[in-house]
Amino acid sequence: MASEYGEGSADNRPVILCVAGFGDDASMFDALVAEPIADTHQILPLDLPGFGLPAMTDGTSLEKLARFVAARAAETGATIIAAHSVASIIASLAARMPGSRITRILSLEGNITAEDAYFSGTAADFDDPQSFRSAFLSRLADMSVGSPIFQRYRGVVAKADPTALWQLGIDARRFSAQSVPGEVLSSAADVTYFYNPMNCPQTTLDWLAVNPMGRVVLKDASHWPSVDAPRMLSERMAEVL
Repeated sequence: MASEYGEGSADNRPVILCVAGFGDDASMFDALVAEPIADTHQILPLDLPGFGLPAMTDGTSLEKLARFVAARAAETGATIIAAHSVASIIASLAARMPGSRITRILSLEGNITAEDAYFSGTAADFDDPQSFRSAFLSRLADMSVGSPIFQRYRGVVAKADPTALWQLGIDARRFSAQSVPGEVLSSAADVTYFYNPMNCPQTTLDWLAVNPMGRVVLKDASHWPSVDAPRMLSERMAEVL
């Protein structure tokens, strides 16, 4: 049966599969779908199990989510992934899987060093999903005061599966302790890194300074450029594709 998108579709625009970061869902790309990049590319926001879709029954990990993304890429004909935050790790693992068709990753402030797991990595400090969820939402409530971008993010995180959120956070810390996410990312595909330096830990800026990777600066954008700077992100994506 032909896919609704990609190779089986009459729409010949290249597919960009969009994968949200920690605790977020496909809604973070809603504004991007309405931008000019959608005139030349199919923008397909993707919910993940536990984050917009029912959680996996056998637990959540970076590797399992990567298999899910690789399968969706194959189904939709996508060779390009736009991956936000920790989803860059997921996309890089998906691109490295045997038979993967993913050749291009647009990393939206994706994890480069361990310090980038400043939200997800804190899950490992808690003994159970509910205590982590409660503490995380409380932290985000403090950050949401006067900040619509954090208000939106907190609202989405509140809908995520608590166990999937906790397990993914623990795995993100484990991965960053055992590997350098930037090295895995840069070796997985043709990568362009989109970022506002003001949002990044110094360790990540130091890594970018000495490692070759295509990069685009998004001046004044938040950590969620598809939410608060979709036109600028659309224009910069069009320039590199």
